[in-house]
Amino acid sequence: MSLVLDNSVALAWCFEDEQTPAIMAVLDLVTETGAVAPQLWPVEALNGLLVAERRGRISAPLRARLSGFLQALPITIDTAMAERAWTATAPLAERYRLTAYDAAYLEVALRLALPLATTDAALVAAAQQAGVGLVVAG
Repeated sequence: MSLVLDNSVALAWCFEDEQTPAIMAVLDLVTETGAVAPQLWPVEALNGLLVAERRGRISAPLRARLSGFLQALPITIDTAMAERAWTATAPLAERYRLTAYDAAYLEVALRLALPLATTDAALVAAAQQAGVGLVVAG
């Protein structure tokens, strides 16, 4: 496990217009060494694909293929999210003015002492303030 993976990066892998060399390098790293994500990651990724389909950005068959692609990646789901939501995630959300969802990624990165792969500007700023390393910055 090499990093904590945020959906801003994972979903960018699914859309050619969002792919950059840095984003694709993270895909190579995740494929080689794996990643970890909070328990909300699969639902959040699926929602991003469903929204893209509803907006006409992708077709239903492509959404299904992309769902399979993301599901097949070596991403370990951190199941401690629910038990830590009130005690660890909420204070991070408050301190750094993050959504609870973004704070969950930061909490995992802090707890596991792993860098965070994200392009989300608020999460980048919070990670920098918290001393978390960044793999991809917004």
